[in-house]
Amino acid sequence: MLPATFWETQTLNNRPALFIVCLLALLSFLTAQQLLTKPFVDMSTGDRVNGLHHVVLATAGRSGSSFGESRSNQPTASNLFMITAQDVGSSRFATIVPVEASLVKIAGEMGFTEGPVWIPEESKLVFSDIPSGKLMVWSEAEGLKVLRESPNPNGNLLDLDGRLLTCRHGGRDIVRTERDGKLTVLSNRFEGRLFNSPNDVAVKSDGTLWFSDPPWGLPNSSEGKEQPGNYVFRLDPKTGEVSALLKNLCMPNGIAFSPDETRVYIADTGGNWHPDESLRDRPATIAAYRVKSDGTLDKKPDWEIEAFCDGMAVDAAGHLYTTARAGIAVLSPKGELIGTIKVPEAPSNCCFGGSDFKTLFITARSSLYAIELKNRGSKPPVK
Repeated sequence: MLPATFWETQTLNNRPALFIVCLLALLSFLTAQQLLTKPFVDMSTGDRVNGLHHVVLATAGRSGSSFGESRSNQPTASNLFMITAQDVGSSRFATIVPVEASLVKIAGEMGFTEGPVWIPEESKLVFSDIPSGKLMVWSEAEGLKVLRESPNPNGNLLDLDGRLLTCRHGGRDIVRTERDGKLTVLSNRFEGRLFNSPNDVAVKSDGTLWFSDPPWGLPNSSEGKEQPGNYVFRLDPKTGEVSALLKNLCMPNGIAFSPDETRVYIADTGGNWHPDESLRDRPATIAAYRVKSDGTLDKKPDWEIEAFCDGMAVDAAGHLYTTARAGIAVLSPKGELIGTIKVPEAPSNCCFGGSDFKTLFITARSSLYAIELKNRGSKPPVK
């Protein structure tokens, strides 16, 4: 509220402008109040809950969604979502996140979820529950189930033939699930030394696998470590050849290609929690590296920003969806922040899926979320 002395000092000529300013402020307040009452949907419990929205994102819940209708209008303390949007580039953000979009919680009560990948042939989502040592599978038809036991799985993706690839912390390897369900270990060593704990993987159209290898899966992030550093590798499944693409990162993590594969985006979670105390001051970064024709990288990135990110996804327009602390931070192909989709739990990874490939699935701590967006995901290459 403005103090009385403020009004007393204003001239009559200024008062019409002040009236307009106050009127706009009142309209903004009333709009915010309306948004506060709009619902979000928690399909893991069947409850429709109220969420706090920001006018810019306007992720107001709809009366229904592709994930079905809720069965109750009564919010509970355990699932009250407080969700806001970052006030940046509202008009640009609206071309990415529909005004009517809802963030939907579709599963919960797990250990630590990671590595979502959509299986189009089966209309299912596979993802990891790392501490539980399980690969999980979710579908709208059957809900949440255990796919199989796995030694602390992390990142998942499909190869060119649609077979499931899994980075396994416990196995210190990358495995492929064959059509008959059997597992093939694609690689577990570089130059005779065991990997640290393969974390996330991207597939290039030539069939090669590009993956990060931080030591997060090792006891105390250091016990049993054989690699002299934490590298980004390139694996050719046809020959088994492994080459180190980057050796100068602190803790490489999420990795994804631009739609035209001219760049690869790599997250480095920095020196926080690094076992080497001399590296604790290294910042977390996201960088775009140019991919050369010979399959190597320019050592100096095209751009680099200081920002925390775990896993990531890319849409067909080249926007980058990064897992920030507060939610999904959407970046332009040049690394500019467009806006943030706030998530109740800190996200770890995300992927596109659904029948139209416009649903963004988000693994976040103990839960799985989804939101329908305007752009299709950048589909992985297939034969």
